Amino acid sequence: MQERIVTVIGDGQMGLVMADAFQRGESTVRVWGPFPENVEVLAATRRTPRLEGMEVDPSIQILADADAALDGASLIVNAIPTQFIRPVWERLGSGIGGTPIVSVAKGIENETLLRPTEIMSSVIEQAGLVPGSMCALSGPTIATELVAHLPAVMVAAAVDLSVSKQVQAWLQVPWMRIYTHDDLLGVELAGAAKNVIALAAGMVDGLGAGDNAKSAVLARGLSEITALGEAMGARPETFFGVAGVGDLATTCFSPHGRNRTCGEAIGGGMTLDAFLESSGSVIEGVATTRSMVMLADRHSVEMPITRAIHAILFEGLDPRKAIERLMQRDPKAESIGH
Repeated sequence: MQERIVTVIGDGQMGLVMADAFQRGESTVRVWGPFPENVEVLAATRRTPRLEGMEVDPSIQILADADAALDGASLIVNAIPTQFIRPVWERLGSGIGGTPIVSVAKGIENETLLRPTEIMSSVIEQAGLVPGSMCALSGPTIATELVAHLPAVMVAAAVDLSVSKQVQAWLQVPWMRIYTHDDLLGVELAGAAKNVIALAAGMVDGLGAGDNAKSAVLARGLSEITALGEAMGARPETFFGVAGVGDLATTCFSPHGRNRTCGEAIGGGMTLDAFLESSGSVIEGVATTRSMVMLADRHSVEMPITRAIHAILFEGLDPRKAIERLMQRDPKAESIGH
């Protein structure tokens, strides 16, 4: 049998937990990161401060040379945060052409409103290469739980079903169950939008507004996401599956969720800039909020919660005032999506 070589682009939390899972699934795994100093420390210590308690298996290769990492790869895993995919992938060589790619990034690029798989396809085409088949691997996946090998379910979504099945087969490990899916647009959009709603859920926590309010944010947030997805051509049922409501629930309620934690700090009175400076982490939902409002405008979708979060983050709206405005909207019948 031909050797299965999986190259992970990105040495952050999701990159390392995916490297661990693919290695346990009997693939040869290589990890490359965009910052040589970080790669050097990781290679020497097999540990990272981003995931306490994790020790990278000795068989996983940690490489600073992108060409060496990509040489002969059977599958490439993108674990670079969405807003940084383009500049990082533009540094990679010809090894990215033609190889199937699976992305675990969740977001929408601000400048282009492209999804992660679309960004990578664009970069590869601009380099004069032919993109391989694209897949999004998504679902409720808190990295600290994956490190501990706690049970998790994900979906591998691709237009080319053979790639979804490849990812499913290569991730047959005891703590993961992978479903195949063919709504790539819906799965990627769900993964991006849920981070915005998680910011709102966190703000409810920070304000002490209660579980009733938080559950309402989740339910109506799901309706907003579904409405946008339908307008963009995704299937509504995608948003009620693992990559939709499953991921949304985890992100809104888990104390380990970075977007929820950011929202909680803002609800408690901290400024966005102060939180970002103190956390040292990428909070995908912040940048994604800008993109979601632009998509809502483009497709004429209302999205009141998303717009309220945008006003809080970037227009100085007080979170308590935002809740008041949402509660005072004109009465209407409940609807999901359109």
